[in-house]
Amino acid sequence: MHQYPQRPRPDDQPSYQEYPPEEQYQGPQDFPGYPGPPQQPRYRPSYGERPATARIPEPRRSRRRVGVGAGVALALLLGGGGFATWKLDLFSGNGEDVSFGKSTPPPATGTADPSAPATAATPSGDPDVLMPAGPRSGFKQTTKLDDGTIIAKTRLAGAKSGFEGDVWVWAPKEYDDPKYARSGFPVLIALPGGNGFPDNYWADRSLGLQKAVSDGVKAGTSLPFVVIMPVLNPDAKYYYDGSDIPGQAKMGTWIAEDVPDFARANFRTYKSRDGWAFMGSSSGAFVGMKTVLQYPDRFKAVIASGGEIVPDSPLWKGHQAEMDANNPEKLAQKLIDTKGPEVYINFQIGTKESGKERMTRFQQQYGKGPVKTTIRDIQNGEHNGWHYVRGMKEGSLEWVSKVLKGPKPEAG
Repeated sequence: MHQYPQRPRPDDQPSYQEYPPEEQYQGPQDFPGYPGPPQQPRYRPSYGERPATARIPEPRRSRRRVGVGAGVALALLLGGGGFATWKLDLFSGNGEDVSFGKSTPPPATGTADPSAPATAATPSGDPDVLMPAGPRSGFKQTTKLDDGTIIAKTRLAGAKSGFEGDVWVWAPKEYDDPKYARSGFPVLIALPGGNGFPDNYWADRSLGLQKAVSDGVKAGTSLPFVVIMPVLNPDAKYYYDGSDIPGQAKMGTWIAEDVPDFARANFRTYKSRDGWAFMGSSSGAFVGMKTVLQYPDRFKAVIASGGEIVPDSPLWKGHQAEMDANNPEKLAQKLIDTKGPEVYINFQIGTKESGKERMTRFQQQYGKGPVKTTIRDIQNGEHNGWHYVRGMKEGSLEWVSKVLKGPKPEAG
């Protein structure tokens, strides 16, 4: 059995530096030292083991991380008064306890299993609604958005995978609106690229994922998703392809079972797959797509940005059959052969990055029958989270919102 090095448990404060949202950045004269939206890094591919303390390049050319440096953080902290005011508001309340769903009524009787049917009374009239059954997790604020909504973090011990890791969550304003108190909400599980450990960069407000959802709700182009952001890997040495690789941490079970169970325990969700989707970038896009194809009875759609198509972790060596069982190409063909159920894959790719040929080839070979595929070009887009969020605002959020079901207010 592989022995993982013991690592100190992260504290309740984010281990990365928060940055001004992209739209607030005008140039270095406003935020000294801040480089603006990251350019495509030019890492040399590397496949071998690396020290856990090193800054890790990704093992394939498109699996990159959104990273920031200590020098940039220091420059920001020493910046002018305008930034100081912004920073005080941004970090106000960080580390404090957070409660989601203040208007949610308690379950009718006792505490139920997260996978159990919803409580009897659902004024929305939708038997698909699943009220949070617990046990409730303890959340700590990591950042606050301009609209007052909170991104918070908790520590999750996966009951099925045996893996313990951090999970960040965000709920839209509508979640605490009393008229939605007995309605389910769609869940968007957001997976990072890069190391995917110990952080999930979608929890950094500067990328704008949560704001894109909120703006889309106002514009009528997005559902009010609950966004769940787990760590993707158990360490920073390897990619685990979001899979249960023999002899390794069960990251496939963590992503496909423990994280959704956690969401059902803490939030009002839907029992059916109509309320469940993934989004991810680079290696996270691969994991999201693979999981949807692997469990089409649980998840319905994925927004896969700049992603890989096939598994490539070096830990698969000697386990060809297991690797094939986690290969999106083989999973898609199996779904075609068995005639469903339908799944929806929306690829996103920047026009300034490579990889579109892989997406196009997948679409041509497997985008048929129950496997519904689209490809969105992001003009002048590169391999980074800011540009993928822009693609979501330009159409991918509306696409996934049309595929899934949204909350329904009580009548009256």
